[in-house]
Amino acid sequence: MSSNSILIVSGEPNSIFLEIFFKAIKLKKIKNPLILISSEKLLKLQMKKLKFKKEIRLLDPKKFKNYTLDNKKINLINVKYDQKKPFEKITKKSNKFIAECFKIAFQLIKNEKIYKFINGPISKKNFLGNKFLGITEYISKNFLLKETCMLIYNKNLSVCPVTTHLPLKHVSKKISKKTISKKVNLINNFYLKFFKFRPKIALLGLNPHCESVDKFNEDEKILKPLVKNLKKKYKISGPHSADTIFIKNNRKNFNVILGMYHDQVLTPIKTLYEYDAINITLGLPFIRISPDHGPNEKMLGKNSSNPLSLIQSINFLDKN
Repeated sequence: MSSNSILIVSGEPNSIFLEIFFKAIKLKKIKNPLILISSEKLLKLQMKKLKFKKEIRLLDPKKFKNYTLDNKKINLINVKYDQKKPFEKITKKSNKFIAECFKIAFQLIKNEKIYKFINGPISKKNFLGNKFLGITEYISKNFLLKETCMLIYNKNLSVCPVTTHLPLKHVSKKISKKTISKKVNLINNFYLKFFKFRPKIALLGLNPHCESVDKFNEDEKILKPLVKNLKKKYKISGPHSADTIFIKNNRKNFNVILGMYHDQVLTPIKTLYEYDAINITLGLPFIRISPDHGPNEKMLGKNSSNPLSLIQSINFLDKN
Protein backbone atom coordinates (compact mmCIF):
# COMPACT_ATOMS: atom_id res chain seq x y z
CA MET A 1 0.00 0.00 0.00
CA SER A 2 1.29 3.45 -0.91
CA SER A 3 2.29 5.75 1.93
CA ASN A 4 0.81 8.53 -0.23
CA SER A 5 -2.69 7.17 0.29
CA ILE A 6 -5.19 9.76 1.53
CA LEU A 7 -7.31 8.63 4.48
CA ILE A 8 -10.80 10.12 4.61
CA VAL A 9 -13.19 9.92 7.57
CA SER A 10 -16.68 10.81 6.37
CA GLY A 11 -17.71 12.32 9.72
CA GLU A 12 -21.36 12.95 10.56
CA PRO A 13 -23.50 10.43 8.58
CA ASN A 14 -26.25 12.99 8.02
CA SER A 15 -24.21 15.69 6.36
CA ILE A 16 -23.41 16.80 2.83
CA PHE A 17 -19.97 15.18 2.94
CA LEU A 18 -20.64 12.01 0.96
CA GLU A 19 -22.46 14.09 -1.67
CA ILE A 20 -19.43 16.32 -2.19
CA PHE A 21 -17.16 13.24 -2.04
CA PHE A 22 -19.08 11.67 -4.92
CA LYS A 23 -18.84 14.91 -6.90
CA ALA A 24 -15.14 15.34 -6.18
CA ILE A 25 -14.12 11.88 -7.40
CA LYS A 26 -16.32 12.31 -10.47
CA LEU A 27 -14.96 15.76 -11.39
CA LYS A 28 -11.28 15.32 -10.55
CA LYS A 29 -8.58 12.88 -11.61
CA ILE A 30 -6.84 12.00 -8.35
CA LYS A 31 -3.29 10.66 -8.33
CA ASN A 32 -3.03 9.27 -4.80
CA PRO A 33 -5.35 6.44 -3.66
CA LEU A 34 -8.30 7.54 -1.52
CA ILE A 35 -9.31 5.35 1.42
CA LEU A 36 -12.75 6.19 2.81
CA ILE A 37 -13.68 5.19 6.35
CA SER A 38 -17.46 5.10 6.56
CA SER A 39 -20.51 2.85 6.50
CA GLU A 40 -21.08 0.64 3.45
CA LYS A 41 -24.83 0.64 4.10
CA LEU A 42 -24.95 4.44 4.38
CA LEU A 43 -22.76 4.82 1.31
CA LYS A 44 -25.10 2.70 -0.82
CA LEU A 45 -28.22 4.48 0.50
CA GLN A 46 -26.83 7.92 -0.32
CA MET A 47 -25.40 6.81 -3.68
CA LYS A 48 -28.84 5.62 -4.71
CA LYS A 49 -30.55 8.78 -3.45
CA LEU A 50 -28.02 11.05 -5.19
CA LYS A 51 -27.92 8.95 -8.38
CA PHE A 52 -24.20 8.25 -8.22
CA LYS A 53 -22.70 4.95 -9.37
CA LYS A 54 -19.28 3.52 -8.59
CA GLU A 55 -18.09 0.12 -7.43
CA ILE A 56 -16.98 -0.31 -3.82
CA ARG A 57 -13.88 -2.24 -2.78
CA LEU A 58 -13.96 -3.31 0.87
CA LEU A 59 -10.64 -3.16 2.72
CA ASP A 60 -9.55 -4.87 5.92
CA PRO A 61 -7.52 -2.35 7.99
CA LYS A 62 -5.51 -5.27 9.44
CA LYS A 63 -4.27 -6.38 6.00
CA PHE A 64 -3.14 -3.07 4.51
CA LYS A 65 0.32 -4.26 3.50
CA ASN A 66 -1.30 -6.68 1.04
CA TYR A 67 -3.16 -4.01 -0.97
CA THR A 68 -2.15 -2.22 -4.15
CA LEU A 69 -4.69 0.56 -4.42
CA ASP A 70 -6.00 2.90 -7.10
CA ASN A 71 -9.15 4.99 -7.49
CA LYS A 72 -11.00 2.85 -10.02
CA LYS A 73 -13.30 1.83 -7.17
CA ILE A 74 -14.20 3.45 -3.86
CA ASN A 75 -11.73 1.96 -1.38
CA LEU A 76 -13.83 1.55 1.76
CA ILE A 77 -13.15 0.52 5.33
CA ASN A 78 -16.61 -0.36 6.55
CA VAL A 79 -17.76 0.76 9.99
CA LYS A 80 -21.22 -0.53 10.80
CA TYR A 81 -23.94 2.06 11.16
CA ASP A 82 -27.65 1.24 11.15
CA GLN A 83 -29.73 3.81 9.30
CA LYS A 84 -32.80 3.03 7.23
CA LYS A 85 -33.08 6.27 5.24
CA PRO A 86 -30.33 8.02 3.24
CA PHE A 87 -30.64 11.07 5.49
CA GLU A 88 -32.02 11.51 8.99
CA LYS A 89 -31.91 14.21 11.65
CA ILE A 90 -28.52 14.69 13.33
CA THR A 91 -28.53 13.22 16.85
CA LYS A 92 -26.09 11.65 19.28
CA LYS A 93 -26.93 8.28 17.70
CA SER A 94 -23.96 8.65 15.36
CA ASN A 95 -21.37 9.41 18.10
CA LYS A 96 -20.14 5.83 18.47
CA PHE A 97 -19.84 5.43 14.70
CA ILE A 98 -17.86 8.67 14.28
CA ALA A 99 -15.55 7.81 17.18
CA GLU A 100 -14.85 4.36 15.68
CA CYS A 101 -14.06 5.91 12.28
CA PHE A 102 -11.56 8.30 13.86
CA LYS A 103 -10.07 5.49 15.96
CA ILE A 104 -9.36 3.38 12.87
CA ALA A 105 -7.89 6.40 11.06
CA PHE A 106 -5.58 7.24 13.97
CA GLN A 107 -4.39 3.63 14.19
CA LEU A 108 -3.60 3.55 10.46
CA ILE A 109 -1.75 6.87 10.67
CA LYS A 110 0.38 5.54 13.52
CA ASN A 111 0.89 1.96 12.32
CA GLU A 112 1.01 2.31 8.53
CA LYS A 113 2.77 5.69 8.46
CA ILE A 114 0.02 7.33 6.41
CA TYR A 115 0.48 11.08 6.67
CA LYS A 116 -2.40 12.47 4.59
CA PHE A 117 -5.77 12.78 6.30
CA ILE A 118 -9.12 14.45 5.53
CA ASN A 119 -12.14 14.45 7.81
CA GLY A 120 -15.70 15.38 6.97
CA PRO A 121 -17.71 17.69 9.25
CA ILE A 122 -19.20 16.65 12.58
CA SER A 123 -21.79 18.18 14.87
CA LYS A 124 -19.75 19.84 17.62
CA LYS A 125 -22.77 20.00 19.89
CA ASN A 126 -23.57 16.29 19.63
CA PHE A 127 -20.17 14.65 19.11
CA LEU A 128 -17.82 16.86 21.11
CA GLY A 129 -20.21 18.18 23.75
CA ASN A 130 -18.23 20.24 26.27
CA LYS A 131 -15.09 18.10 26.09
CA PHE A 132 -13.40 19.86 23.15
CA LEU A 133 -13.75 23.26 21.49
CA GLY A 134 -13.53 21.71 18.03
CA ILE A 135 -12.31 18.78 15.97
CA THR A 136 -8.83 20.35 15.79
CA GLU A 137 -8.54 19.99 19.57
CA TYR A 138 -10.07 16.48 19.48
CA ILE A 139 -7.45 15.25 17.01
CA SER A 140 -4.61 17.04 18.84
CA LYS A 141 -5.58 15.36 22.11
CA ASN A 142 -5.50 11.92 20.49
CA PHE A 143 -1.91 12.53 19.46
CA LEU A 144 -0.99 14.03 22.85
CA LEU A 145 -0.23 17.43 21.33
CA LYS A 146 -0.88 20.70 23.13
CA GLU A 147 0.33 23.16 20.50
CA THR A 148 -1.48 23.07 17.17
CA CYS A 149 -3.28 25.74 15.22
CA MET A 150 -6.05 26.13 12.67
CA LEU A 151 -5.04 27.62 9.32
CA ILE A 152 -7.79 28.41 6.83
CA TYR A 153 -5.67 28.23 3.70
CA ASN A 154 -6.12 29.87 0.31
CA LYS A 155 -3.17 30.41 -2.03
CA ASN A 156 -3.87 34.16 -2.12
CA LEU A 157 -4.55 34.71 1.57
CA SER A 158 -4.84 32.51 4.64
CA VAL A 159 -6.12 33.23 8.13
CA CYS A 160 -5.52 31.77 11.56
CA PRO A 161 -7.50 32.41 14.77
CA VAL A 162 -5.47 32.41 18.00
CA THR A 163 -8.57 31.08 19.79
CA THR A 164 -10.97 28.78 17.97
CA HIS A 165 -14.52 27.89 19.06
CA LEU A 166 -14.39 29.93 22.24
CA PRO A 167 -17.16 32.23 23.50
CA LEU A 168 -16.14 35.88 23.10
CA LYS A 169 -16.31 36.59 26.83
CA HIS A 170 -13.39 34.17 27.36
CA VAL A 171 -11.15 35.31 24.49
CA SER A 172 -9.19 38.08 26.27
CA LYS A 173 -8.10 35.63 28.99
CA LYS A 174 -6.51 33.39 26.37
CA ILE A 175 -4.47 36.09 24.63
CA SER A 176 -0.85 35.60 25.67
CA LYS A 177 2.60 36.19 24.19
CA LYS A 178 3.46 32.50 24.55
CA THR A 179 0.36 31.25 22.71
CA ILE A 180 0.65 33.73 19.84
CA SER A 181 4.39 33.11 19.45
CA LYS A 182 3.78 29.38 19.02
CA LYS A 183 1.08 30.00 16.39
CA VAL A 184 3.42 32.32 14.46
CA ASN A 185 6.17 29.69 14.55
CA LEU A 186 3.83 26.95 13.27
CA ILE A 187 2.61 29.18 10.43
CA ASN A 188 6.14 30.18 9.46
CA ASN A 189 7.34 26.56 9.46
CA PHE A 190 4.36 25.43 7.36
CA TYR A 191 5.07 27.99 4.62
CA LEU A 192 8.79 27.20 4.66
CA LYS A 193 8.14 23.46 4.35
CA PHE A 194 5.50 23.51 1.62
CA PHE A 195 6.15 26.74 -0.28
CA LYS A 196 9.82 27.50 0.50
CA PHE A 197 9.31 31.08 1.71
CA ARG A 198 8.72 32.96 4.94
CA PRO A 199 5.16 34.31 4.99
CA LYS A 200 4.22 37.92 5.62
CA ILE A 201 1.97 37.80 8.68
CA ALA A 202 -0.42 40.52 9.88
CA LEU A 203 -1.33 40.30 13.55
CA LEU A 204 -4.74 41.77 14.38
CA GLY A 205 -5.61 43.69 17.51
CA LEU A 206 -8.19 42.39 19.94
CA ASN A 207 -10.13 45.62 20.39
CA PRO A 208 -11.92 47.82 17.81
CA HIS A 209 -9.27 50.06 16.16
CA CYS A 210 -6.79 48.50 18.67
CA GLU A 211 -8.20 50.88 21.30
CA SER A 212 -9.86 50.16 24.63
CA VAL A 213 -11.88 52.14 27.19
CA ASP A 214 -10.48 49.83 29.88
CA LYS A 215 -7.28 50.66 31.76
CA PHE A 216 -5.71 47.44 30.51
CA ASN A 217 -5.44 47.47 26.72
CA GLU A 218 -4.29 44.08 25.39
CA ASP A 219 -3.14 45.65 22.13
CA GLU A 220 -0.78 48.06 23.89
CA LYS A 221 0.34 45.84 26.77
CA ILE A 222 0.64 42.44 25.05
CA LEU A 223 0.51 42.65 21.27
CA LYS A 224 2.70 45.68 20.47
CA PRO A 225 5.71 44.48 22.53
CA LEU A 226 5.21 40.95 21.19
CA VAL A 227 5.29 42.04 17.54
CA LYS A 228 8.41 44.12 18.19
CA ASN A 229 10.13 41.02 19.55
CA LEU A 230 8.84 38.62 16.88
CA LYS A 231 10.05 40.91 14.09
CA LYS A 232 13.58 39.79 14.87
CA LYS A 233 12.78 36.33 13.50
CA TYR A 234 9.57 36.53 11.45
CA LYS A 235 8.00 38.74 8.79
CA ILE A 236 5.24 40.03 11.04
CA SER A 237 3.60 43.40 11.68
CA GLY A 238 0.80 44.76 13.84
CA PRO A 239 -1.34 44.98 15.72
CA HIS A 240 -3.59 45.98 12.81
CA SER A 241 -7.18 47.12 13.09
CA ALA A 242 -9.48 44.24 12.08
CA ASP A 243 -12.03 46.47 10.35
CA THR A 244 -9.68 47.57 7.55
CA ILE A 245 -7.09 44.80 7.17
CA PHE A 246 -9.22 42.85 4.65
CA ILE A 247 -9.58 45.82 2.27
CA LYS A 248 -7.98 44.83 -1.02
CA ASN A 249 -5.04 47.24 -0.87
CA ASN A 250 -4.25 46.11 2.68
CA ARG A 251 -4.68 42.35 2.42
CA LYS A 252 -2.53 42.13 -0.74
CA ASN A 253 0.52 42.85 1.44
CA PHE A 254 0.16 39.65 3.47
CA ASN A 255 0.10 35.88 3.12
CA VAL A 256 -1.52 35.23 6.49
CA ILE A 257 -3.76 37.27 8.79
CA LEU A 258 -3.59 36.10 12.40
CA GLY A 259 -6.67 37.10 14.39
CA MET A 260 -7.53 36.91 18.05
CA TYR A 261 -10.78 34.97 17.72
CA HIS A 262 -12.67 32.71 15.34
CA ASP A 263 -15.11 35.00 13.54
CA GLN A 264 -12.69 37.92 13.41
CA VAL A 265 -10.89 36.15 10.55
CA LEU A 266 -13.22 33.38 9.37
CA THR A 267 -16.11 35.66 8.48
CA PRO A 268 -14.06 37.80 6.03
CA ILE A 269 -12.14 34.86 4.51
CA LYS A 270 -15.38 32.99 3.77
CA THR A 271 -16.89 36.18 2.33
CA LEU A 272 -13.87 36.60 0.04
CA TYR A 273 -13.36 33.01 -1.10
CA GLU A 274 -16.53 31.12 -0.08
CA TYR A 275 -15.72 27.41 -0.65
CA ASP A 276 -12.25 28.02 -2.08
CA ALA A 277 -10.44 27.51 1.23
CA ILE A 278 -9.40 24.53 3.33
CA ASN A 279 -8.89 24.00 7.05
CA ILE A 280 -5.38 22.69 7.81
CA THR A 281 -4.24 21.75 11.31
CA LEU A 282 -0.63 22.80 11.82
CA GLY A 283 1.62 21.06 14.35
CA LEU A 284 0.47 17.46 13.83
CA PRO A 285 2.90 14.71 12.72
CA PHE A 286 0.76 14.34 9.56
CA ILE A 287 -1.21 16.66 7.26
CA ARG A 288 -4.79 16.99 8.43
CA ILE A 289 -7.26 18.89 6.27
CA SER A 290 -11.02 19.34 6.36
CA PRO A 291 -13.28 21.14 3.91
CA ASP A 292 -14.18 24.52 5.34
CA HIS A 293 -17.88 23.93 6.07
CA GLY A 294 -20.16 22.07 8.49
CA PRO A 295 -22.73 19.26 8.06
CA ASN A 296 -25.23 21.71 6.47
CA GLU A 297 -28.47 19.91 7.35
CA LYS A 298 -30.54 22.30 5.22
CA MET A 299 -28.91 20.96 2.05
CA LEU A 300 -29.22 17.22 2.78
CA GLY A 301 -30.37 15.16 -0.20
CA LYS A 302 -30.70 18.14 -2.54
CA ASN A 303 -27.59 17.25 -4.55
CA SER A 304 -26.71 20.94 -4.95
CA SER A 305 -23.78 21.37 -2.54
CA ASN A 306 -20.51 22.81 -3.81
CA PRO A 307 -17.59 20.31 -3.69
CA LEU A 308 -14.84 22.92 -4.24
CA SER A 309 -13.45 22.90 -0.69
CA LEU A 310 -13.06 19.09 -0.71
CA ILE A 311 -11.53 19.21 -4.20
CA GLN A 312 -9.00 21.78 -2.95
CA SER A 313 -8.28 19.58 0.09
CA ILE A 314 -7.52 16.62 -2.17
CA ASN A 315 -5.53 18.86 -4.54
CA PHE A 316 -3.27 19.99 -1.72
CA LEU A 317 -2.59 16.43 -0.53
CA ASP A 318 -2.17 15.14 -4.08
CA LYS A 319 0.67 17.64 -4.63
CA ASN A 320 2.41 17.32 -1.24
